Amino acid sequence: MKYDVVLVGGRIGGSTASLFASKNGLDVLMIEKRQEIGTPVQCAEATFCSTFQSLGMKPSPEYVRAEIYGGTIHSPDGNQAKIKGEEVGGLILERKAFDKHLAIESARAGTDIMVKTMVTDLIRKDGKVCGVVAKHLGKTMEIEADLVIAADGVESQIAPLAGLKTHYSPQNVGSCAQYEMVGMNVDPNYVELYFGKNIAPGGYLWVFPKGEGVANVGVGVKNSPYAAYHYLQKFTSKLSATPVELNVGGVPLSGMVDKTYTDGFLLLGDAAGQVDPLSGGGIHTTVECAKIAAAIASEAIEKNDASARFLKKYEKRCNEAVGNEIKKSIKYRRIMDKLVDEDYNAITKFLQGHDLQSLTKLSMMGLIKAHPTLLRLLKEIL
Repeated sequence: MKYDVVLVGGRIGGSTASLFASKNGLDVLMIEKRQEIGTPVQCAEATFCSTFQSLGMKPSPEYVRAEIYGGTIHSPDGNQAKIKGEEVGGLILERKAFDKHLAIESARAGTDIMVKTMVTDLIRKDGKVCGVVAKHLGKTMEIEADLVIAADGVESQIAPLAGLKTHYSPQNVGSCAQYEMVGMNVDPNYVELYFGKNIAPGGYLWVFPKGEGVANVGVGVKNSPYAAYHYLQKFTSKLSATPVELNVGGVPLSGMVDKTYTDGFLLLGDAAGQVDPLSGGGIHTTVECAKIAAAIASEAIEKNDASARFLKKYEKRCNEAVGNEIKKSIKYRRIMDKLVDEDYNAITKFLQGHDLQSLTKLSMMGLIKAHPTLLRLLKEIL
């Protein structure tokens, strides 16, 4: 069995790269270890409208649950500020449906897909990755490929086999837990974010509407004495709503890994740290990098050159596309890590009465000057 490209992982990164690589005329195989693409959900399910511009797709009611115009910030002292926008800026997805939709589109473009298949090893020849060893329903097979792309998540098992270091220290991984809950009385077009050391230390708690009284209620924490589930239970125990799904996981918050390529091999998505370190969101950044991976794969196959020297272009282009965004978010993350409840109270009070259009750099500087703690933190970061 021989392919131009083998994708390991069938979530957004794998399906997007497979879709564009197949559209480029490559012979592509995508391997997913689970029996169904899209489950379990490991995401808060929010993304920007620009994600679909990058995909070249129109958002569909098949998987879009809510259009988001703004959000409400809740401070530790119980105050809140509602930030309004004039147009749709984000979307809440049904990831089970969206991930499968992407996989279906990829299959329609020509991608072969194997589910419930585990990649157990890489095939090497003269030091170059040239395929995978996979196990499907007890049967082990070798699948040759000119290029292997690993999009198998934050706990990637494939990257170390290729000699790439993706180990994240506990201090750089956010602990997340989320319920999908029924019976939520929330604004259908606004997200809600809660901050505070007793609510979500080092992170935040979110309520993302999904229509008809359904919402994702989740918590992300960092360097916390308790796991995210502890804070989720604490918050939801006060709600008159019913959980119908629980998902837990981790998200890398330290930016892209030092190296995302080697001979015959690329790293993509959470496995590569292509995640916004401030919000923990990774859909839009992963889509951008997946398109780049597909383009580089096409160039490599055309030139018959999948060497590390050639594939280095992938990392360069990813840095050009999302690197600055991620680096800025790392700076903001460092500020966030040092904020205390009093800072969140001050920020929320400042935001009251503002909309997205009225928030300028000048107004933000007024906030910073009025609160010496924020000014000190900003000086430390810069």
